[in-house]
Amino acid sequence: MADDDEHGGGGAGGPQVGSRFEAFRDLARARAEGQHVALPRHLSGHDRRLHVRQTLREDHTERIATSSDDAEAKFEKLAGSLYSFFRGTSLLFYRDIAGEDAWMPTVLTLGDVHPENFGVMPSADDVPIFGVNDFDEAYYAPFTWDLKRGAVGFMIGAEVEGGKGRKKRRKIARRFVRGYIDGIEGFSTDGGEQERQLRLDTAPPLIADLIADALQDRSEWLASDHQDEYRRGFRNDDDELVKVTSRTEEFQEVLHRLVADNDIDVPARAGELRVKDVAMRRGAGTASLGLARYYLMVEGPLADGTDDLIIELKQARRSALAGLVPPTELGIDASEQGHGARIAHAQGVQLVRGDVFYGHVDFEGRSFMSRERAPYREDIDLDDLSTSEWKDYAEICGRTLAHAHAMSDDTGEVDHDVEPAILAAISPRELFVDDIIRFAEEATDRIRRDHEHFRADHALGAFRTIDVVYR
Repeated sequence: MADDDEHGGGGAGGPQVGSRFEAFRDLARARAEGQHVALPRHLSGHDRRLHVRQTLREDHTERIATSSDDAEAKFEKLAGSLYSFFRGTSLLFYRDIAGEDAWMPTVLTLGDVHPENFGVMPSADDVPIFGVNDFDEAYYAPFTWDLKRGAVGFMIGAEVEGGKGRKKRRKIARRFVRGYIDGIEGFSTDGGEQERQLRLDTAPPLIADLIADALQDRSEWLASDHQDEYRRGFRNDDDELVKVTSRTEEFQEVLHRLVADNDIDVPARAGELRVKDVAMRRGAGTASLGLARYYLMVEGPLADGTDDLIIELKQARRSALAGLVPPTELGIDASEQGHGARIAHAQGVQLVRGDVFYGHVDFEGRSFMSRERAPYREDIDLDDLSTSEWKDYAEICGRTLAHAHAMSDDTGEVDHDVEPAILAAISPRELFVDDIIRFAEEATDRIRRDHEHFRADHALGAFRTIDVVYR
């Protein structure tokens, strides 16, 4: 299949786009072997500014080269918020820790842990569950990589979205790490990770309230968010949804191929799996803003528009962790199966009976992941949380991440009990927690400086062009 990365490349006879992927792969290997090599986080001043610029250009090569409106929208979004900048620059974050923690136990990491990558979504039984909900960057890596990014995510999120001071942000991040440790310890002692789900009847009060608030009648949701007045297809007066009805027959074939290739057990509520309409989705996400995204409206059994399904197909990219983790034989070969296969694998591992429509399919020369858009997909409203609720939420997310990691040796590729290995690796625990928090504070300060570099470059038009190799 065609390579759908935005890193490096250049067509036959065209210019060679600047890429440092192989250079960073070599750096990661050297670091993992224990060699004393300098990482980008050791750069300062103008050298660091150039590194930030090059990394973001490289990470958005395709979107910049095609002058995508969503690419400009993404850069505006990153410029406007430190939290958005953190969320949208995973590659920058992971290049700063290339090859680190090679001695730590490997798990299937989520890859992009922050407060808004946990949420409510449909289960295989079409009931709302709470869990990790964005697998775009998932990769086999040291478990500490998720903890480090998660601790930074909670610090920055609590500052920008919650208005919390430095001491409170530190306590919130600490609760996240402790929640993770408690979760790993619980699964090590009691097991049960293959049966446990956070549903309305099993979730702690904060999450039970979120699930209850997310419940919405499907007919009302379809009418208010997606359908035209006759319920025959997508409405055509929405800046976010652009109808491409002429491609309905094409996407009917894509959907059938998706179901066949992923052995999806199509539920009765999907009727005869007839695609009624197709729309392009604009302006969604932060890290994925500007990537191709389609919505398929599938007719429900009633055939009156009140019980239709919405299936999303989103372009998959190479994980930001690729080439940066300590060398491992674990994981899916994206060159053979496409990046969507890696994402689908992660969802199958990290959720217990998750969305039945999670899968992957290739078309347009690119790899796509799939999932159902449900009336009760919901994230927590961070700016409404009190300090105590921030702490509770951070702990819940830490435990939820521990559950996802614990599945690595059940439905994932790890061939040994991972929970005892993690508990042994973090001893003494107080020192481990302190190390993660100190890392998070230093990383947060560095990201703050990087954001200022980015804002200055963005104002000067730095992200309207890509880096090209001229000699």
